[in-house]
Amino acid sequence: MPEYPELTLPDEPKLAQNITHFARALRKAGLPIGPGRVIDAIGAVAAAGFTSRDDFYWALHACFVSKPEHRTVFAQVFRLYWRNPQYLEHMMAAMLPAIRGVQEERAADPGEKRAAEALLDGIRPEEAPAGEEEEDGTEIEVDASMTISAEERLRSLDFEQMSTEEVARAKRMLAQLQLPVKPIKSRRRQVALLGQHPDWHRTLRQSLRQGGELRDMARATPRERWPNLVVLCDISGSMSQYSRVILHFLHAVSNAKGAGWAKVHAFTFGTRLTNITRHLRQRDVDAALAAAGAEAQDWEGGTRIGQCLHSFNRDWSRRVMGRGAVVLLITDGLDRDDPDALSREMQRLTLSARRLIWLNPLLRWDGFAPKAQGIRAMLPHVDSFRAGHSIASLEELAEVISRSDDVGEKARLLRMMS
Repeated sequence: MPEYPELTLPDEPKLAQNITHFARALRKAGLPIGPGRVIDAIGAVAAAGFTSRDDFYWALHACFVSKPEHRTVFAQVFRLYWRNPQYLEHMMAAMLPAIRGVQEERAADPGEKRAAEALLDGIRPEEAPAGEEEEDGTEIEVDASMTISAEERLRSLDFEQMSTEEVARAKRMLAQLQLPVKPIKSRRRQVALLGQHPDWHRTLRQSLRQGGELRDMARATPRERWPNLVVLCDISGSMSQYSRVILHFLHAVSNAKGAGWAKVHAFTFGTRLTNITRHLRQRDVDAALAAAGAEAQDWEGGTRIGQCLHSFNRDWSRRVMGRGAVVLLITDGLDRDDPDALSREMQRLTLSARRLIWLNPLLRWDGFAPKAQGIRAMLPHVDSFRAGHSIASLEELAEVISRSDDVGEKARLLRMMS
């Protein structure tokens, strides 16, 4: 083991306190950090030294980051806490509405708002921090009467860009959102006074009671039945933030009274398929999602879409795809398995479903193109291809889910593929 020179520390060192406060901010931003990791981080910095910025960054990174999805939040908190001397002003700007001259002229990076919220730790933008008052005491008033409301802004905000508070508000809004569906006309008929079709069997039975004389013509109309809703939700690392919010929405749909669905079946998949239908039937949303997370062992792992669809088609399709089921496939389509096998499983899935609707968060980008082999293999077999990254996109889904002519962005992207 190499021997490092003894660190020369001042009489009242503050580095350990700063690392502890930094770890507290990371924990508030969502990283699972306990006292043991803080002790390891202080020891790692003492061993590696802090004269090099890169060495200091990666020493803390090795101690505090344990999952790929935590890298972005760590990088943002590190940049705001250690690198930027104006970090407090930057965080205030990140939490304020987008008003020219107040906020930076760019969208917040993924995890940046959560990092700002964690470092502010309860300070609100309207509250001036101690010692930061204007020297001249000038008070600036902003007329926000014509600005967009907080609720409208939240509707269009990307789930991945939301702060912790905004995610909680979005979940409350999604709990009130419904996913209505129109009934399906069955081949079976029922008696109706003004039915569209004559009921010959009932007419003849009535005539036998009257000595064979036909007096009244019995009428019938097709029965109506409600379809099943089958949801296949990707919970891999690239979809974790979206899947958590969407599962709150699916819990509300599963427990909604009078929404029209006969049954709601929910499955999660990453590297394997998991049936979480019974968990979503619990009334308490936190208990339901906690049980679903414990059941799905591949949460925030890799992605094997083709293999998981094969498991669904083989083991569950005949059980849950009856009654003209509508299938919601929620994934980004980033799969590295055999595209031909994925295409076959998608074709089998769409033949079993009444409608197959694909929600892809990547569609939020204006420059999105079907370049990934998984997306190119899946796209031709869906009935509708829509975005699924915000509350507004889910509200649009609720409006078009019963429309058989809705294709979303499928036609435009198929033209790009050809």
